[in-house]
Amino acid sequence: MAKITAVSPLAPGAFPALPIIDGVTFATAAGGVRYQGRDDIILAMVTPGTAVAGVFTTSATRAAPVLDCQAKLGGPCDAGAAILVNAGNANAFTGRNGIEAVTAITTAAANACNIPAERVFTSSTGVIGEPLPFDRITSHLENLASSQDAQGFAAAARAIMTTDTFPKGAGTTVQIAGRNVSIAGIAKGSGMIAPDMATMLVYIFTDAKIPQAELQAMVAGHNARTFNCITVDSDTSTSDTLLVAATGASGVDVSGDLAFSDALHKVMLDLAQQVVRDGEGATKFVEISVTGAMDDADAKTHALSIANSPLVKTAIAGEDPNWGRIVMAVGKSGAAADRDLLSIRFGDVVVAEQGWVSAGYDEAEAAAHMKGQELFIGVDIGLGEGRATVWTCDLTHGYIDINADYRS
Repeated sequence: MAKITAVSPLAPGAFPALPIIDGVTFATAAGGVRYQGRDDIILAMVTPGTAVAGVFTTSATRAAPVLDCQAKLGGPCDAGAAILVNAGNANAFTGRNGIEAVTAITTAAANACNIPAERVFTSSTGVIGEPLPFDRITSHLENLASSQDAQGFAAAARAIMTTDTFPKGAGTTVQIAGRNVSIAGIAKGSGMIAPDMATMLVYIFTDAKIPQAELQAMVAGHNARTFNCITVDSDTSTSDTLLVAATGASGVDVSGDLAFSDALHKVMLDLAQQVVRDGEGATKFVEISVTGAMDDADAKTHALSIANSPLVKTAIAGEDPNWGRIVMAVGKSGAAADRDLLSIRFGDVVVAEQGWVSAGYDEAEAAAHMKGQELFIGVDIGLGEGRATVWTCDLTHGYIDINADYRS
């Protein structure tokens, strides 16, 4: 497997100080599922009464753990729950072996945590098509269950990494009715990133009190504007999983509360953008904003067409303000567009307007913008009020190096 030695130049300075979430604890272990000399298993335990919501990959070849989690959402919340994750092996495209592995893991975790197997949610990430050596996980469960720590976010974030170059975490505390409600989460993801959810995993925890059905609707809605608006390489994983657990330990009911909803969206967007910043081989973080489309759906189609274009992404890597490639990507997207109404800008530099190069365009100014690490591409379609924003990164030779020897 590719050995990652350099941290992404777009990485944050350090793992953030996350708030402790009452009712949530963690433990990690080195199971040797694929990696040696590092933790690669996490077990998170949450208190009885916790509501769990989630969204998942829509891949037709989704992994056995994903199917198991989907089947369990919406069940009774009276018992505690556990989230068990391993890195290095995706347990995907493994046939009956995959189902048997999930059953073995969830049964062992249920026994170790003294909860029903229906409240054990598992995820696996890593190589596809290799049977999961589940005994390397089950042998650690008793110890994991007995060594839980409320301050284990950072260790958990590191344990789920595969080609990631840095652990990803985000959190916030918001006041509701004069009382604090905290949210904190971790994520992993670097390549095979083009979520269509409902190799990316996200786990978010809050001490807020909220019914499962309302939490599910909120998570799905925010997902559409966060994780479903990022792309590294246009490839949707077999294993994408986002779980949000609300313990209710704060006693604060956040049903219908906009402040809580906004705070959750903020954490989800932060984690989503960190995944892009850790895109395999990435050197540029790119925001693409499309306005003036026929509707929001068309705007997103155009934006993702631009973000996923290898020609656009390699031009960005080469710091080339090649606006012709933006025109190409809009034209091929399949959404409504009119060549003679199109306007484009790089940062504050207006490149093209009304279907032609802007009269005041200065390529040196556009090239200067492209040399930065944080880039903005704005496109106005000129047809309506639809708008969308997506985030991506450049495509460099580093992406090839990482993926060409991923299994070696």
